Amino acid sequence: MNCITRTVRIVINQSILITGRASILSMNRIFPVTRYASSSQRVMSKSLLQKRTPIISNTVGKQLQKISSSVINLHENIPPKKRPRRRREDEFTKLANGYLTVTAFATAKEYDLERLLAALKDQNLYEPKQFLSSEDNDVDPDVLHVIAKYKVGDESRDVYFFREGTVVLWNCTDLENNNILRFLKQFEEDPYEESTVLEESEAMLYNTIDSPARLKNNSFYVSTNDDAGLEKYTFSNAMSHSVKLGIWEAALERYIESMAYVTEDLKKGNKITISRPEMLRKTGELFAFRHLINLSSDLLDVPDFYWDREQLENLYQQTSSYFSINRRTRVMNEKLNHCVELADLISSNLNDKHHIRLEWMIIILIMVEVGFEILHYVDKFT
Repeated sequence: MNCITRTVRIVINQSILITGRASILSMNRIFPVTRYASSSQRVMSKSLLQKRTPIISNTVGKQLQKISSSVINLHENIPPKKRPRRRREDEFTKLANGYLTVTAFATAKEYDLERLLAALKDQNLYEPKQFLSSEDNDVDPDVLHVIAKYKVGDESRDVYFFREGTVVLWNCTDLENNNILRFLKQFEEDPYEESTVLEESEAMLYNTIDSPARLKNNSFYVSTNDDAGLEKYTFSNAMSHSVKLGIWEAALERYIESMAYVTEDLKKGNKITISRPEMLRKTGELFAFRHLINLSSDLLDVPDFYWDREQLENLYQQTSSYFSINRRTRVMNEKLNHCVELADLISSNLNDKHHIRLEWMIIILIMVEVGFEILHYVDKFT
């Protein structure tokens, strides 16, 4: 009877992190979820952006309607990010058989790992193991691996802090996750919305095996040899990219929503109610997204760390494929291309309108000067 009670208790406690839903509810004490009203956001954005309404010619208006329709159709046809399909029916059985949990969060744009390392040493709860680098050099390590000093059970509790603002926790309870996330706040640069952090988190099951590490049946399997730490790092690296990409996907969706009223006005043939400076800022946001995805991250290629580690490289690619990182990156770039096309066309029209206004001002000044010359001529001969 005691054995059954312990099994049920383990299932109840551990299933919270795996399903992801109960974990989010339990973390509301640390991260209160903010409710958003998308309609109110659009009204606020529209009121802030609304300035003088430029006049659109019929030809340009038709072009704008055409491109706006294509962007709207793109937004409707390309589905938002979909989580990989995972079998949930066997999770309780796996947990009862000794499977553990691994959870990933993206909480900020970047972590200050040096200050974090010093604080962890002062806290004396986690033992720093090593600095790792995705570039496989010692110039600027970007991953800090620590292990809890006080064990709960036979399996160790590992935490991987990525400089890019993500953290992956192995075999940590819901309460410990909350404490670590709260502890990380003082080392975050440009933290993300707490509700988005919880929504875009990832959770997986894992277990240890005697054979080489692999991903099978929606679970991680880590070997028991000396490379277990690097295998966990490989799984963590892929999960880190997935949650980071999820944050960027959510940001792009908010951008598209903020521009929805402009595309709707174009579709209906109404006047554009956005100013040139605001449109320039919106275009800058799009290129910032492009820079993050295509230049500042390893989403498009395998990190150099796996260059001479063939087994870990295969494991990384398999995990990345499981989280559909390549497909989601392509979808984001396709959306960005259409958004940039729309932004360029609107900016071009606003610039043309500004040039026309300047030309009319010059024409009016010339007419005033001609009027004065006529008055001088009439005054001279009368």
